[in-house]
Formats: sequence, C-alpha cells, structure tokens
Amino acid sequence: MQFFDTHAHIGLIYDDPIEQIRVIQQAKHAGVTRIVSINNSLHDFKKEYAALKSVNGIYHAVGVGPSEVTTPGKDWIKTIEESVNLPNVVAIGETGLDYYKQFGDKRSQIELFITQLELAQKHDKPVIIHNRDAGKDIFEILLDRIPQKGAIFHCYSENAEYAQNCLEAGLNVYFSFAGNLTYRNARNLHETVLNIPVDRILIETESPFMIPAEFREKKRTMPAYLPSTAKFLAEMLEMDLEALSAQLWKNSCKIFNLPEE
Repeated sequence: MQFFDTHAHIGLIYDDPIEQIRVIQQAKHAGVTRIVSINNSLHDFKKEYAALKSVNGIYHAVGVGPSEVTTPGKDWIKTIEESVNLPNVVAIGETGLDYYKQFGDKRSQIELFITQLELAQKHDKPVIIHNRDAGKDIFEILLDRIPQKGAIFHCYSENAEYAQNCLEAGLNVYFSFAGNLTYRNARNLHETVLNIPVDRILIETESPFMIPAEFREKKRTMPAYLPSTAKFLAEMLEMDLEALSAQLWKNSCKIFNLPEE
C-alpha cells in the first residue's frame, strides 16, 4: 500500500532542511510516498522549494494564503507565474478565504482569492482552497471561477449538504480530510464522507496540525501519521484498507495531474 499526503506544511514541522528530510524518510517508511508541500507565503515557498525540489516524491503548491492578504509581497502575481511551472509544482494554493481570524478585510481577501483562481485557470493547474467560516462566499465564487483543472477543499470543515451542493452544481471539486476526521465529535465530517462519492475523497495530514486521535499525545502531526486517518476512513466506509488506499492514490494523482506510477 502507498499513501499520498495531499497537504503538509513541512516547513512548519521543522525549519532545518536536514530534519525535514528525516520527516520525509519517516513518512516513506510508513508508506506515505508522495507529499504536497504547502506554504502560506511566497517567501516560504521559495525557501521550501529550494530545500526540497530534488527530493523524490515531494511536490509543491505555490500561492498566497488569506493570512498574507495585507502583505502578499511585491510583484506577487509575477512571482506565482514564474513559479507555477517549475518542476513538481502541481497546484496553486493554498488560497481562499478566512473570516474567522478576519485577516485584512473581506473584499481584499476575495480579490486575492479570485486572482489566484484566474492564475490557476491560465496555467492549467488545480487550486487548493483554505476555507474558514467563508463557505458561502467561496461556493458563489467557484460557481463562476473554478479553474478547469478543479479545486480541493483542504481540511474540509463544512457539512454533507455543502459538499452535495458543490457536486450537484457540477463543480470539479475534491474534499480532503485531515486527522480531525478521527475525532468522535466530528459528526459533520463523518456524515460528509458517508454521503459523497469515494472518487472525490482525498486525505492529508495538514502537518503539523490536526493530530489524529491515535497520536493525540504527540505535539505535532507528521506525514507518517497519514495511514491512521486512512484506516479510520476505511472503517467508516466499510472498505478494505488496501482498496481504499488505491482509490485515494488514484484520486490524488488525478487532481494533481500526476502519473499513478
């Protein structure tokens, strides 16, 4: 079996590149052979890309998260356009809307988000979406502006009805679940996975956040913990773990336009 961590902030686990490589090696020993490295800022993207660009099985997303809305960087659009077609850059993101922490103002967040959706469309890439208390606006924006290659709701936090509305609207979206899926009180997530097609499901660690219940005594999540979430999901769906891992792998490769082998 092999697993694909579709969203990990490797640079937030450890700043030291040597420690980052150790984390990646541990993940591979656990069967996690592909990881998408995520950053919220272009500065961090440049740093992580330089450190990990030659590491087998590591892919990258480039974008500006809503937390950086007031300081996206000089010539940030040009920087994304120069970076998006680098080797192993597979998506634009994470980007989206975060109304919980109220970064900047809503209008500025929306403008930042829409611009990156347009860049994803222009450069034929999927987009990785951060959504916190902003589901209504994100849905309405995606109805008109979702890139052709699709979008991932990372660390999905809405309910089953929201996911069904996205699918019924014909949106090319995937729903990625992190370690919080394994929490007993995550009923909205449990209901969602039971009511969406398995070929639209992804899993992620959101490292170093969202520690799976099995590892609750740990201080941070690691990509090596991803199989724990997969096992929980397999039990919920009453699927054989090997069959589920194969389907999740297929889904991940499809959205990121990667070969399955």
